[in-house]
Amino acid sequence: MTPAQTQFTGAARYVLDDELARIVNISMALEMPLLLKGEPGTGKTMLAHAIAETLKMPLIVLNVKSSMKLIDALYQYDTLTRLNDSRFGDSSRNVSNIEDYIKMGKIGQAFVADQRTVLLIDEIDKAETDFQDDMLDVLDQMEFDIIEIDKTVCARHRPVIVITSNAKKDLSDPFLGRCNFHHIAFPDPKMMRKILGVHFPDLDRQLIDVAIEAFYRLREIDGVEKKPATRELINWIRALNADPDFSPKDIGKGELPYLGVLFKKSGDIGRVGTTVSRRRLF
Repeated sequence: MTPAQTQFTGAARYVLDDELARIVNISMALEMPLLLKGEPGTGKTMLAHAIAETLKMPLIVLNVKSSMKLIDALYQYDTLTRLNDSRFGDSSRNVSNIEDYIKMGKIGQAFVADQRTVLLIDEIDKAETDFQDDMLDVLDQMEFDIIEIDKTVCARHRPVIVITSNAKKDLSDPFLGRCNFHHIAFPDPKMMRKILGVHFPDLDRQLIDVAIEAFYRLREIDGVEKKPATRELINWIRALNADPDFSPKDIGKGELPYLGVLFKKSGDIGRVGTTVSRRRLF
């Protein structure tokens, strides 16, 4: 790839600030993982999709689970299929060749891919510390061993590595020391207008204005367990725009239809409804 092709400046449906663009590009230049933190809905996961789209690279996603072992992300040895093949003998696979029963995990897929990929390791804070540190050892060395066949898998191309964390659990110092780091703050109203402009280029500005004002006031209500994020605002605007009986003036009167699009917990919906009716926030 030429230098121009490796520069990330955003995507058709992803708006980013200059600081985030710089840390993405320097992470690719230094071939270091980029660790993104921020509350849910700030675009951490979508950034990896945008990088892959813009740079025309395949995207491989490893969704981390609390019970996941590192070997599951590298490869799996399908012993059950091999046993069935040996019993019934109706497979084209060679039962004596264990390699026929090795399946690559998400990291393994990124290593053996014919072209450079974007590897998204999503919600790393769900994993145990040993998983985190051992995984970065593999990503540093760009190789791992398949013990069943005594084979070392070396990466054909070093992937662009994006790691996300919702900050639910502290990451180890060795892990943090081997990544570039960026905290994606929740968009302020000005940035939110840019984001919504990408998704709704032809929408009535009055609807955008009242929806943004209501959205940020609702996020400030005390006691809400799960505050609405950007994706909820986008879906709420879609719902309001699809309702032929809705008028932007309704929000100014304190009417908030489709709260279930913004808030996903019953307690939050009840708390918001009570607060709005008592305080007349709008």
